[in-house]
Amino acid sequence: MAAARPPELADLLDAADAAITERAWKAFVARYSRLLLHTARSSGVDYDGGMDRYRYVLEELRRDDFRRLRQYAVEGRSEFTTWLVVVGRRLCADFHRQRYGRDRGISGESESDAAAVRRRLVDLVASGLEPAHLSDPSSETPEKHLRVAELSQILQSVVESLPARDRVLLKLRFEDDIPVREIAEAMGFPSVFHVYRRLKTLLGTLRRDLRDRGVEGPRP
Repeated sequence: MAAARPPELADLLDAADAAITERAWKAFVARYSRLLLHTARSSGVDYDGGMDRYRYVLEELRRDDFRRLRQYAVEGRSEFTTWLVVVGRRLCADFHRQRYGRDRGISGESESDAAAVRRRLVDLVASGLEPAHLSDPSSETPEKHLRVAELSQILQSVVESLPARDRVLLKLRFEDDIPVREIAEAMGFPSVFHVYRRLKTLLGTLRRDLRDRGVEGPRP
C-alpha cells in the first residue's frame, strides 16, 4: 500500500484549477524549501551553485504537471521527506551532468559525499569504542590511516544495511550538518529529543554491528 500523502502534497495534486494550483505550489515550496535547499547545497558547491541546483530541483518537480510528485503518490512506500531528499539528490546529479558532463564522482549519492559521511561516522563510532586512540596524536601513522580506511569500508556496508529513513537521517546530521531542530521539522519527528534519541540508537546499532563483524575498536 502506498504511503499516505502529506497534506501539502495532497492539496497540490488535487487542485481543481490554475489559481488553486499556484497557491498549493507556494504552500508546498514553503513547507519543503529548507530541506530541498540543504539537499542542493550539500555537495560542497558555492552559494550560487547551490541556488542554481535548488531552482533546477523546483523546476523539475513542477514539470509536466508535477509528474515526479505524482509518482510518489502512486508508489511511495517510504516517508515523503526521505523520498524527496533522494529525488532531490538525483536531480542535482542530473543538473551537474547537464552543465559539466558526466563525472565519475557524481551519482545519486556521489562518492565524495559518501566518503564524507563515513569519515564523520568513523570518528563517532570509533570514539565510542576506544576514545583514547583518536585523541592520541602519536598514533597518527600510515598504519593507523590504513586501519581507519578499513574501518570505513566495513562501516559503509553496515550503514547501507540500514533503512532508507535512517540513512537519510545520518546524512542530514553528519554530512549536511543540518541543525537537529530543522531535521525534526523536515522529517516529521515529534521533537528534537526524538531526533537525538534516534541518532543515539543508530550509533549504538552501528557499534554493535561492528563488534559483530569483529571490530572491537578503531582497529579492524
